[in-house]
Amino acid sequence: MISALKKEFNDNGFAILPEFYPAGQIDEVVDSIARRKLERPMNVTIDLLDTGERSLLGLLTAEEIATRRMKINDLYLDMNNVRELALSERISFVLQQMFGQEPALCNSLYFEKGSQQPAHVDSIYMTPPTPDHLIAIWVALEDAHVDAGQLEYYPGSHKIEQMIFSNGTRHFVPEEMPKWHAYMEAEVARQGLMKQVFSARKGDVLIWHANLLHGGGPIADPSRTRKSLVFHYFSANDATGLGMKLCPMSSGFWIDRPIQDVPKEAFESAEFEEAYLAKYPDVAQAVKEKRFASGSQHYRIFGKAEGRYV
Repeated sequence: MISALKKEFNDNGFAILPEFYPAGQIDEVVDSIARRKLERPMNVTIDLLDTGERSLLGLLTAEEIATRRMKINDLYLDMNNVRELALSERISFVLQQMFGQEPALCNSLYFEKGSQQPAHVDSIYMTPPTPDHLIAIWVALEDAHVDAGQLEYYPGSHKIEQMIFSNGTRHFVPEEMPKWHAYMEAEVARQGLMKQVFSARKGDVLIWHANLLHGGGPIADPSRTRKSLVFHYFSANDATGLGMKLCPMSSGFWIDRPIQDVPKEAFESAEFEEAYLAKYPDVAQAVKEKRFASGSQHYRIFGKAEGRYV
């Protein structure tokens, strides 16, 4: 089995492990994440997918958490069952075979909705010191419906020679991303690569090469969820060389580190929210009745024009 997986991974840039995790284990993780969200912790960072803003779960209102599309970062840092999905004995062994050495879990991303992220490769954002020493897995936490914005990828695209940016490396320069996208589109066309869709079933795992071109498809039905967890791994050697703190688990490690920095604007926005709702009870009631996701939303749409202020 491992030899076949390695061949698929090397040839196509990905390998699929169908029904790898049992439904009971998946359900327990999903339920525990739902409880964590209700707690609104101040040590969990999120990225709002529609605006690109970074914040903390604890700085959002309960309504925002329930309704806004977001990516919840690094739940592995304080949730044992999320770490277990990422570094179970079975998956650690598979990753070690793919890598040729021990994996070191460096982040986790939780999605409830499709990301709709443009096609990209992970290695330009999380650039490993050693080429090919980054790998990722995608764990389906429910069956992926065709209208929910499925995971898309281009088999064989991991073999495209990555562009060198003006900094002399393969690590992205934001201003040069249009050039990178044009380069990748041209290479995909030149090599005749075809996009595929991962119609995942609950418990399936997709392992992919850090240079595999992939993204999130369009969401046709916004009411549908597409719950998933994504994990990225450096090689243990690279993580050690970067001075990271490695904690052993199964046949690999997880990297213990601080949460990602959150801009001061996120805290200012939360302070505005609290003050605005306190000053305008009618808006607070409208948010409670779910007519608005937040006081900030009301202010942007109506409040500013009405002359409301804090």
